[in-house]
This record gives sequence, C-alpha cells and structure tokens, in this order.
Amino acid sequence: MTHPLDPKNPDLRVEFYRLYRDFFDRAERKRRWSVADDIPWGQTNKSLDPRVADVVEAFCTVEMYLPDYVGKALPLIRANRGWAWFHANWGYEESKHSLALGDWLLKSGMRTPEQMADMEHRVFEHEWHLPEDSPAGMIVYAMAQELATWVNYRNLRHRLTELGGDPCLAKLLDHIAVDERAHHAFYLRVVQMFLKADRATTLEAIRRVMLGFAMPAVHLIADGAQRAADIRALKIFDDDIYLTEVFRPIVDALGLSMKELRRPKKAVG
Repeated sequence: MTHPLDPKNPDLRVEFYRLYRDFFDRAERKRRWSVADDIPWGQTNKSLDPRVADVVEAFCTVEMYLPDYVGKALPLIRANRGWAWFHANWGYEESKHSLALGDWLLKSGMRTPEQMADMEHRVFEHEWHLPEDSPAGMIVYAMAQELATWVNYRNLRHRLTELGGDPCLAKLLDHIAVDERAHHAFYLRVVQMFLKADRATTLEAIRRVMLGFAMPAVHLIADGAQRAADIRALKIFDDDIYLTEVFRPIVDALGLSMKELRRPKKAVG
C-alpha cells in the first residue's frame, strides 16, 4: 500500500489530475498572454532609475535556472500525471517570464546583447539543487516561493512610478504577477489536500520550509548579495515583508495556529 502523499498513490493521482485540469482550463480561458503582442514594447523608459534594471536582471537570472527547476523535480513526480504535467506547464509559464524580462532589459537599453550573453553564461556555470528531498517538501516550498515571487513582482510594480515610471515594464509585471498568484493558489490547494491526507507529515514539511525559507538560486547569482541588498533597500522584499505577506497569509489560509508550527519537544531521558 502506497503512502497517502506518494506521487504513485492512486487517490492522489486522481485528485491531482482534477486540480491540474481545473488550473489548465482556467488558464486557457482567462490568463494566457503573448510576449510579442501583449506588452507595449514601444513604451519603455530609457531614463528609468538604473536600480530597477538591476532588480529586473536579478529576477531574470533566477528565472533562467529553469532547466534545473524542471529537470530535477520531474523524476520525483513523473508517475503522477497531473503533478508532472502541472510542473511542465509551470515551466512553460516561467520560461515566458524569463523571455519577457530579458527582452525588456534589451529593448529599454538597460543591458546590451553582450551583457545578456554574459549573464546567461554565468548562470550555466552553476547548478541549482532541490531545497527539499521529498515531493511533499517541494510542494510546500513551491507554495511559499510562488507567493514570495508574486510579492516581489507586485512591489517592484508599485515602486515604478517613484523610480521614473515605465508603462512597458508595468504591463509586463502585471502579467507575470497574475501568473505567479495563480501558481501559488494551485500549490495552496495541494497543500490543503495533503493536510487532509497526512496532517503530521505535511505539518513537519510546513515547519521545515516556512521557518527556514529562502528564495531560489539567489546565492548562485554573481553579486547576489548586492542584488538582495538592492531589493531590500527598495522595500521590494525583506524578512518583515516575508513574515507579513507570505508566512502569515499562508498560515491563515491553511487554518493553522502558531502552536501547531512549533516543533514538538524531544522527550528527556
């Protein structure tokens, strides 16, 4: 008999596929957008505060680790059609984000083709590894990471006006933020499903991930510490924002208490 959270579990396979088809059909009806046709590329601001380009480059670089994000997780979940296909669909949408962010850096004049090629070369010098060693841990991580990514994009969008304004980047960030919020909503539903199937195992994964969360691949980026400092200085993302806009909303949405998130005390003796 397979564990309730094992990707091969028959009940989990049925439920995951149902969730995926609902996600996919909704995306097809309401959320698909075109990099070429739905972004006002002629409205870039070539005098925008250069710190915006530094942040966009950091976001673009993190997105470029996509081959690792997709390739390393798929072997864990390939036996579960809905789970694996969602992950492949997620990879498609994230690839679009990376393309669009890279196009903005070029079309705005903030980066040259040579600089973009150098960035790509630096990315593929390093390899990203899974932050969790179980499918359940990866689902919880993805749930937190997608909401944190949405917060990053939304807050950069909010800072644009005071940093000089850019209608093109604003529209681009709007599209990406909607995608990231949809990804988070899907993963949240899966974690809710996992809590019903095996509360103890899922709670332990939530404790481990949520209390030690870090955004993916930032440590692999050249000048990653400086990029992270820029993001904090512009009030795009920091520890306080994580607590109030990622951690707390997820805990509330899952109906958890802080008491449940405390690690059980080890027996003495």
